[in-house]
Amino acid sequence: MSQQKRILVGQSGGPTCAINASLAGVIAGAGEKNVRPVGMRFGIQGFLDGRTVDLAEAVPNEDALRLLRDTPASWLGSCRFKLPDPEADPEFFARALERVEAAGVSAVLYIGGNDSMDTIAKLARYGAREGSDVRFVGVPKTIDNDLVQIDHTPGYGSAARLVATAVSEVARDADVYDLKSVTFVEIMGRDAGWLAGSACLAHPDLVLLPEVPIEADALIARIEALLAEKNTVVVATSEGVRTPDGRLVAEGTVAPGTGTDEFGHLAQLSGASRYLAALVKARLGCKTRAVELSTLQRCGSHCASKTDLDEAFELGRMGVREALEGATGIMCSLERTQDDPYAVRYRTVDVSEVANQVKPVPSAWIAPDGMGVTAEFERYVRPLVGPAEPIALDGGLPRQMTPLA
Repeated sequence: MSQQKRILVGQSGGPTCAINASLAGVIAGAGEKNVRPVGMRFGIQGFLDGRTVDLAEAVPNEDALRLLRDTPASWLGSCRFKLPDPEADPEFFARALERVEAAGVSAVLYIGGNDSMDTIAKLARYGAREGSDVRFVGVPKTIDNDLVQIDHTPGYGSAARLVATAVSEVARDADVYDLKSVTFVEIMGRDAGWLAGSACLAHPDLVLLPEVPIEADALIARIEALLAEKNTVVVATSEGVRTPDGRLVAEGTVAPGTGTDEFGHLAQLSGASRYLAALVKARLGCKTRAVELSTLQRCGSHCASKTDLDEAFELGRMGVREALEGATGIMCSLERTQDDPYAVRYRTVDVSEVANQVKPVPSAWIAPDGMGVTAEFERYVRPLVGPAEPIALDGGLPRQMTPLA
């Protein structure tokens, strides 16, 4: 009897509440093809240290698979580990490929964003150069929605649903007193404003994106004009908003000693809302408040979008199929075919055309004054946030997969 084929899957970068749905899709796809799924503990870094888990044993049945699908964050554990260039350090890749082949693995799937696609692109390039039979496939995820070659990324729809819900609720709370106030709601998005833009579903007064620099006098004038007409102004603010000279608005509020990860990104980026709230208070003398949604945006599974989780699952399942059919150096992707009724088709793209690229919000979807988004943006995001994913409860709280030891 021939030995059962094995595939290796890992999760990398920032977690989302849909990344485990992709993992569940990989496990389901492996079962359909009678291959054994093996998980990397803490991404490629953990795998290179010899840390794996047999996913056929850890997720033994349909109930466990469903529970995993609905559990937020990266169940296998994650890492931020930048691989060197294959041409600069071929010894590293020789050791990595040797470990993969020694594990009896015929395919490697990696679930992640820009930096994770860089990992797959490099491994695939080296494997092809060495004539390896191992297939390397990327499965997309990021709440930032900034991957190219895909209409939208798993994780974005659920995070957008939470953002729009939270902004709507904060706006109701801010409007209870008969006084002038401005509330800044800070939303994740280092380089692109897709997530901040999704707040448009809650109809805030202003939306500030990284794509358009903030000019302080223009912002103050706009808020002052709004306060002349109403008591409460709500501003959805991306954490990555910048000044006209290119500096982060929050640069002066980043805690001393805050470092960067292996990809050069600030390990902690927040403070834009606090800075802007202080600025408006000083200039206009009204009550201000800064609300940071923080990591809740990426782990709030109570606001998960069923559409988002369904697509994440299918992209993971598709990754197994593509790898076993011989594809390598690709990312599983989707293309929107219509808005109403919403529909997509699944396809593959060259992962080297995705790695380390950033997709900004199109300028045509940003309001002329740079402080909002257009109806076209709203049409784009609306089908991604719903319907809600049904929540299985245990003692009144959402059931979640038990963490791995």
